[in-house]
Amino acid sequence: MKLVHTSKRRLFIKQVGVAAMASFVSADAFSSSSLATSDYTQKTVLFQGDSITDGGRSYDKDWNHILGQGYVFLVSSQLWYDHLDRPMMFFNRGISGNTVDDLLSRWQTDTIALKPDILTILVGVNDAYHVIKNINPKSVDEFRSSYHTLLQQTKDALPDTKIVLCEPFILPVGQVKNDPINWQNAITPRQAVVKEMATLFNTVYIPLQEVFLSACKKKPADYWVWDGIHPMPAGHKLIAQEWIKTVKKELKFPA
Repeated sequence: MKLVHTSKRRLFIKQVGVAAMASFVSADAFSSSSLATSDYTQKTVLFQGDSITDGGRSYDKDWNHILGQGYVFLVSSQLWYDHLDRPMMFFNRGISGNTVDDLLSRWQTDTIALKPDILTILVGVNDAYHVIKNINPKSVDEFRSSYHTLLQQTKDALPDTKIVLCEPFILPVGQVKNDPINWQNAITPRQAVVKEMATLFNTVYIPLQEVFLSACKKKPADYWVWDGIHPMPAGHKLIAQEWIKTVKKELKFPA
């Protein structure tokens, strides 16, 4: 009698296991279009940049980690949750430590090939860091030239892609607080270049330095950024909210 019960239990467990495996949806198979109930065309949104965009993401197909833990995750989770009838796919291709030249070296594979409908770029703080630390530093003109090339390649290959340029930013915390003059001298002209490129290429522009300075009127700088460069959780939320607000207003996304 006990043997029969054991056999039945094993059969039940086996059947449940098979059913669970059959119902499992991998990251490869996932498509936000399966959530759609309208004829709305799926939109692809790509985030490019350095560690602030990277957000500790995984480089595999694990949806528990693939978007990172920063503002990209917050933007995508919020919009996916709020707009069930608007199929969207979000990609994070930020890589920690990247400069504008690093982006340029992988632009074809990590940007052009993905054919995004909306492309966001946040880069420049590592370019400033390399100047301060004298790590193969590039001049402001070289920064401008590389940034211009990124945008020109994008416009040439993907003329319908909408571009969002985010201003690189710093706050007087940690390493920035310890060397404020050199940081200011390095970041300010590169911030000006990003704004210049936004005007030249008629892109959406998000002035994150101003956004963070305004936030510092409510809470101290170390509430928003922990080392002068990398956001605290509230800082990532600040970027995400500003991105959603700006893109909704300027690009009517998601409409």
